[in-house]
Amino acid sequence: MTGAEEPLISRREDSFDPDPDDENAPSLDPPSSSSTPQPTSSSPTLFLYLLTLSAGISGLLFGYDTGVISSTLVSIGTSLSSRELTPLDKSIITSSTSLLALAVSPFASVLADHLGRRRVILAADALFALGAALQAFALAVWHMVIGRAVVGAAVGAASFVVPLYLAELAPPAARGRLVTMNVIFITLGQVVAYVTGWVLGEYGDKDTAWRWMVGLGALPAVVQAVVMVGMPETPRWLVMVGRAGEAKRVVEKVLGGEGWRREAEATVKGIEVEVRDEAEARRLRSRGGSRGATAGWMDAAGELFGVKRNRRALAIACLLQGLQQLCGFNSLMYFSATIFEMLGFPIPTLTSLVVAVTNFAVTVAALFLIDRIGRRRILLWSIPFMVAGLLLAAYGFSIISLPPADSVAEGGKAAAAATPERGAASLVLVSIMAYVAGYALGLGNVPWMQSELFALNVRSLGSGIATATNWGANFVIGLTFLLLMDALTPSWTFVLYAGICVAGYALLWRFYPETAGLSLEEAANLLEDDRWGVR
Repeated sequence: MTGAEEPLISRREDSFDPDPDDENAPSLDPPSSSSTPQPTSSSPTLFLYLLTLSAGISGLLFGYDTGVISSTLVSIGTSLSSRELTPLDKSIITSSTSLLALAVSPFASVLADHLGRRRVILAADALFALGAALQAFALAVWHMVIGRAVVGAAVGAASFVVPLYLAELAPPAARGRLVTMNVIFITLGQVVAYVTGWVLGEYGDKDTAWRWMVGLGALPAVVQAVVMVGMPETPRWLVMVGRAGEAKRVVEKVLGGEGWRREAEATVKGIEVEVRDEAEARRLRSRGGSRGATAGWMDAAGELFGVKRNRRALAIACLLQGLQQLCGFNSLMYFSATIFEMLGFPIPTLTSLVVAVTNFAVTVAALFLIDRIGRRRILLWSIPFMVAGLLLAAYGFSIISLPPADSVAEGGKAAAAATPERGAASLVLVSIMAYVAGYALGLGNVPWMQSELFALNVRSLGSGIATATNWGANFVIGLTFLLLMDALTPSWTFVLYAGICVAGYALLWRFYPETAGLSLEEAANLLEDDRWGVR
């Protein structure tokens, strides 16, 4: 997408269009005092790409730690507690990451407002390194659970704060692409995890390979901690804490240098006006101001749940984040090697790599489409492909005689003995790839743009709660997937996920507005409309 190309944007009801048949004609609205002026060039600067690269290492860690568990589970053997892992062991080890991510996400949102976005990223790096070390030296199942839980705390903080960090730094015309780059880092981390799992699993020492798989996650965390020390805070957080001069210098760097001083001043002035207006509205509603040390958090919670547009933003963000997980995608990330072992593929870790590469390649394509097509439209186009892929996979599973999941857990030999039909197994693989492609194009990216739905004073808390919804749903998926495969059969498990996708599609069509090309302040104002900003 070149700088001359303009994204399709959702217009406000009161905007005036000189040509009603031309959707790309410029609006003649006078600039709002609360909106962020857009620079004449939509191309991100080198400095902004460096910021994205620095923050995106968290995405790499996120992807690696969620992807590596797939290969780890089929490589551990009897290394933990002197026995093979049962399906329940695998479920608890996997879901412990999601459970701690769920617990940490709202708490991280409070820290992000008090300490800053950058410091929360640094804290997450420390947890990533500690969790990797605990897993690498685990001797029992419960040791592994603790290590995965510490990693979950890191993932919960990073998955919330990194998209927020990027969204608050990016110019409106480039925000979708730059937040999508963080998702690309996540998918790249998953590819690296699968490649590492395959190489170490096939060519490494059988007793220690899995320890290297999980332990290597500490290296990117150390690298990012060193790099992030020299990175700036976001201008919106700096304005919130009264450091407007520093915020102007950050905006100048993001836009391209001192030549953008006037635009930087206008941007910061717009943020200051919004902060001042929201503080005054909060003062009038509270009728007496702050009361004690927790008043700031309580005020933000009151604003989030007490103001109509904020409640709507939270509902949409939680819908997006919940659907992203309840559609079943991470069951493939966590258990793809287990699934392909059940299907009789000779090297399940290598087969899983096909899924990860598909996810990465389509996420790269989404990078160039997300701002041009728009968030709403790309979701409504991609979810039907997910439904089709899930139903086709369900059909493929229905014509294969599979061994029980617990027999696969006891050494992986039963799957090979079952010799399932090759054509049906290949059909399942292709349909899963189609499902993953649809997910990567839409649901894998759009929910992480949740920050643009919230007003500044509730952005951190609202994003934290929405991210907690993501990890709550992730916990449910991680804990129940193998158990559902046994209780409902694989076919009906995939049909269930398809039904959730259909229900989510209907809700998104009804309630999710288009936010592409709008400033963060303009996007939040969409939800003042009784139709939730949906035209």
